[in-house]
Parts: sequence; structure tokens; C-alpha cells
Amino acid sequence: MRTYQTQEIKNIAILGSSGAGKTTLAEAMLYEAGVIKRRGSVKDGNTVSDYFPVEKEYGYSVFSSIFSVEWMNRKLNFIDCPGSDDFVGNVVTSLNVTDTALMVLNAQYGMEVGTINQLRYTQKLHKPVIFIVNQLDHPKADFDNVVSQLKADYGEKAVLVQYPVNCGEGFNAVIDVLKFKMFRWKPEGGVPEVLDIPAEEQEKAAELQQKLIEAAAENEESLMEKFFDQGTLTEDEMRMGIRWGLVNRDLYPVFCVSAEKDMCVRRTMEFLGNVVPYVRDQPAPVNTEGKEVKPDSSAPTSLFFFKTMVEPHVGEVSYFKVMSGKVHEGDDFLNADRGSKERIGQLFCPAGQQRSKIDELEAGDIGATVKLKDVRTGNTLNAKGTDNKFNFIKYPDPKYRRAIKAESEKDTEKMNEVLQRMHEEDPTWVIENSKELKQLIVSGQGEFHLKTLKWRIENNDKIAILYSEPKIPYRETITKAARADYRHKKQSGGAGQFGEVHLVVEPYIEGMPVPETYKFNGQEFKVQARDVQTYDLDWGGKLVFVNSIVGGAIDARFLPAILKGIMARLEQGPLTGSYARDVRVVVYDGKMHPVDSNEISFMLAGRNAFSEAFKNAGPKILEPIYDVTVTVPSDKMGDVMGDLQGRRAMIMGMESDRGIEILNAKVPLKEMSNYSISLSSLTGGRASFTMKFASYELVPSDVQDKLLKEYEASQKEED
Repeated sequence: MRTYQTQEIKNIAILGSSGAGKTTLAEAMLYEAGVIKRRGSVKDGNTVSDYFPVEKEYGYSVFSSIFSVEWMNRKLNFIDCPGSDDFVGNVVTSLNVTDTALMVLNAQYGMEVGTINQLRYTQKLHKPVIFIVNQLDHPKADFDNVVSQLKADYGEKAVLVQYPVNCGEGFNAVIDVLKFKMFRWKPEGGVPEVLDIPAEEQEKAAELQQKLIEAAAENEESLMEKFFDQGTLTEDEMRMGIRWGLVNRDLYPVFCVSAEKDMCVRRTMEFLGNVVPYVRDQPAPVNTEGKEVKPDSSAPTSLFFFKTMVEPHVGEVSYFKVMSGKVHEGDDFLNADRGSKERIGQLFCPAGQQRSKIDELEAGDIGATVKLKDVRTGNTLNAKGTDNKFNFIKYPDPKYRRAIKAESEKDTEKMNEVLQRMHEEDPTWVIENSKELKQLIVSGQGEFHLKTLKWRIENNDKIAILYSEPKIPYRETITKAARADYRHKKQSGGAGQFGEVHLVVEPYIEGMPVPETYKFNGQEFKVQARDVQTYDLDWGGKLVFVNSIVGGAIDARFLPAILKGIMARLEQGPLTGSYARDVRVVVYDGKMHPVDSNEISFMLAGRNAFSEAFKNAGPKILEPIYDVTVTVPSDKMGDVMGDLQGRRAMIMGMESDRGIEILNAKVPLKEMSNYSISLSSLTGGRASFTMKFASYELVPSDVQDKLLKEYEASQKEED
């Protein structure tokens, strides 16, 4: 493959729900471009895109696959993305490094939940979208229904470039209103016959062409003037108008294909070569300093690494986009994120697992290299003269968690190394060693996402691992004021230990004043706040420590020890051993010994006095509550809502979007453990959800009683 200049390069993401036929479309494109001599199939497990063992095992895409083709003296870089919502991280990454999205729609279903989710990312990132209605040869294909869905959402911005003459099993022809011709294929597909539009289709085709001309003219002032003057545009002028309509997201062209039969794939690629925006047509990305980095081949070189994979028989393959400048084999760079030096030993243009060597890549292009020393996903390599760093890719929050451990303890260290490598390959696999829960937690986008992680560790790295339900990070707090005192006294020959602490605990609310008196059991305790210290706790909430000692009952040098003892008890709450929060402690009296008092004595006295007071202060357990948004087809709404209510959910609102219902709720984390699996089962995999931490709230009394019994039983087992 020759070196292409920036103005000859187009970067395109292939999106769509699972089963839409993206991988089959990619295979047909590679075949049409001459990259492969024979088309593979997903069923046979021999496609260019799905080449990892885990993908062959499951029968559909798990990773994004990058391939480049030469077409019409241009270079088209494609990234074929998985359709499953569990692998949405690939979609987010791909849209950030490409300039146009091909949204592949299944002609049976049209706008599915996964499609709508992906379209939200194209909107957020302001990426042009071209709709490809695939599988028009399916017996249940319904092109008119798909168009109705598109019109309902995008109105007249959704413009037909093509429509099928005959939908269903007999599909073999389309009317192309841009070229104003009919394309007809033999059963084997490939190169079509180009025919005049039949008389019975002339009126419909002319009407659709006029709509396309009007939509194209609206996007460029000179074209609008010509349209008003002449009432029409040439084919080239239409292409220009469509391109700017795409860039502005004011026009969404609709194409027809049967990827499996290789029908209309070539014509679609011609449109991509002619009309899709070039790299230079899109807004330039910004670096971490907020400065635009334009795809300028004459500027100093910056490479952004957006994907790292360990591939069979090759090792680590690193995929990058040339953000500026040019890169050659043998070039030296500095890693802006890690401070290490790197040399590019080999350059490749990828085509799935196939790679062709190339000597040079220019700004805007996408390439691959192998065996770098210290480059991770998200890193930037810079040549002399620039210090760019990029962090424009923002991944969605995890929504499925599992505790993970090696089946054999001797494999633990190796497993940790593998998990770190997996996270570097896919940042949506999040690894957390929780000191609080005493568990290693792995989080991802869904049950299948983590199932894939397990498959790879066990099959590729030969480490048997176990998943279990993770513990819930509960919190403890109090609901009323309570008082306690504790004397620590120990005498065993020589210097003894003595410390006595009197204190009050109460729930803390931001801004509340310290009372002058407290009353317990008819007895009044006066306090005078001499010093108030507020501590933001690492696990959330606050501790307010009030020194109200008068008359030197406790020397000031022992107060830090008392505070240390209280902090130690906050880290292991008296109820369930969970972190405690939002407590004010007023130390108002105590006693000390001129010889035997020391820091350890007051630390123990403070800890035990706090623990006793906490237990008498109406202690309650708090649980994490998450904001959950479920996107579900209308016909499954009742089932989903009923299931959520069974999970102690509080429904916050509902709205409709394109025949899809969007349900917002607040749900305890405890109830979300297997929600990914249940939602898929309830809806046949047609729904998706997101979740984000909202707050800590009091658990119901029956739940608290159950938690207390479970904790008590676990403590007895440890004893």
C-alpha cells in the first residue's frame, strides 16, 4: 500500500446492534476492494474481523477490528465495532478516532436499543452518520418500517439515496436516486447491471431525488442559489452538498445492502469514496491544554495510541492515529504520559489479523506497530518540537461487578499482572483492590463482558479464576446523640497505663452548631467548644472532632491520640465492620495520671468510649444507592418495571424515544448484582441500562436486622 496524504484519507466507524451484519459488511468491503480473494462468514469463523479465539467461540464480535482499503485513489480506514452493549468501550474509542459513522440497521427491526445507545454517542461527539439498511433479503425485511422510524427521529434530514425495488427473499435490485439509475444483481452479487429506472418507479424516484437535491442544497449557500435559479443540481454538486450536510449533522443518507450476498456494497463504497468527509473536514481534536491539533503533515509528529491487543503468534500490537506530522519506520519518540523513549521499529496498515508493511503514514491516518517497550492505551508519542497529550476519550461507568481471585493462591500474582494488561487493552475493564471489602473487584459493562475476561484469562493465560458476588460497601452512622465514658487502666509492674475519656457523639449535618448543653437520663452536661476540627473521610462523609476539655482534665498533647482511636473505630464500625461517617464527637471531660498516662492509654480509652456511645446513638446502616437508566422496547416495559420494583427501586420518571421507553430509577447497589443477566433474560437482550453512584441512604429495618445477623455469624466463624 502506498502512502496517502491527509487530504486522501477517510476514517469510518462501522456501528450497529448485534446481528445487524457489521462483520459481514466489512468482509464484503474487503472483498470488493481486493484485500481478500474470498469472503469468509461469521458462521464458519473465518472472517477478517472476528479472528480472536474467543470471538470464534462465541460467534460474534468481542473486539473492534481495524482494516484499511484503497478505493478510488483514496484510503478508507474502517473500524468494525462489536454490537453488544457490553463492549460499548470499543464504540466510544472508535468514534473518537474516526470522522464518520456507518450505522448498520437490521431490515427486520430497524432502530434497536443498541442502535439508539450508539447514536447517542455519535450525537455527543458530533459525528456524521450514514444509515445502511442491511439484510434486505431476509423474509421479514421491512424497509418502509425502517424508514418510518428514521423519519420519526430525524424528519426530513433522513434522506433516501436508495430504496429497494423488491424487499425480502427476492431482493436483487435498488433504485439509486443520486445517480438516477437502477442497480440489479445476479444471485452471486458483486458487480451489478446498471439500468434505466423502470417506468413504474420513475415518479417515486423523481420525487425522492428532488428531496435529496433540496437537502443537499440547504447545506451550502452557492448550491442554494443555484437550486433556486435552476431548480436542480448536478450529481457532483449534490455530492458536495451531502458532504457538508454530513459534517453539520443536518443530513443522514440512507443506503440499502445485502452484505451476505454482496449486493450494493460496491455502490455504497463508491459513495464513501466520493462523499464521506475527509479527516481535514472535521473539527480538530484538542490536547490536554485545550489547544487544537490539526491534521497537518508538516507539523511535528504526535501519535495517539487508542488500542493495544495481544494477538496470537504476534504479541502486543499497538494501534494509533497520526494526530499531526508524519511517522516512518525507525523514528524516535518520547512518551508524553510515561516519560520513556520509544522507537517505531515497523509500520503496518492493518486488515484485521492481516497487516501490510508501509514506510510512512501521514497526519490523520491510522496504523499499527508491534513490540513497543512502554506504550499503553491512551498514551501519546511525540517527536521533538511538540509536547501534546490527549485524554479526549471518556468511557461509560461500569455496571457489573464481581470479586475475582485465582483458584490457586500461587497464581495470584500472575493473575494480577494479567488483569492489569487486560485493563490496558480495554479501559472499561476496571480493576480495584478494595481495602474496605478485602476483595479484588473487577467491573465491566455487563455479564458477558466479564465472562469474556474470564475466558481469556483461563484459555490464553491458563489461570483458573473464580468469580463471586462482591461485598457491598455499606456505611454506618447514628441517628441521635449519646454519651459514654471509658477508663483504660493497666498495671503490670513498672510504668502502668491510665487514660479516661468522657465524650458525646451525635449525627452531623453540615453547618449545625455545637450545643452548649446535652441532656441524658435527666442529667445535664455543659460543653464549651474550645476547638473544632472537621475531617473529610476518605470513604465519604465527615468526622467533626470538638475539644471541650476545661480545667486541664486531659492534657492537650493526648487529644491527637484520642482522635486516632476514634478514627480507628470509624474504619471498622461497631455494627458490621463497615466505615462509619457523618459523626460529631465532643470530648468534654476525662482524667489522667501524672505518671501512667500516655498516648496509647488515651487512644484505647477514646476508641472504646466512642464505640460504646455509637452503639447507644441509634446506629443505622447506610447503603449505596445508584441512579439507573433503563432503555427498553415498549412491549417489555411492564416486565422491566415489575422487576425493578422487586429490587426496592424508586421509579423517578419515564419518557419515550423512537418507540423505546427510557426509565429512570434509584436502586440499591445490593439489588443490582445480577441485573445485567435478568434484564437480558426479560427482554431477549433488547434492553440496556446505565448506572451511576448517587448517594448513601438508610437501609430498611428488616434489611438492617438481616445484615447484623450475617455480620455476627461471620465474626463467630472467624473466632
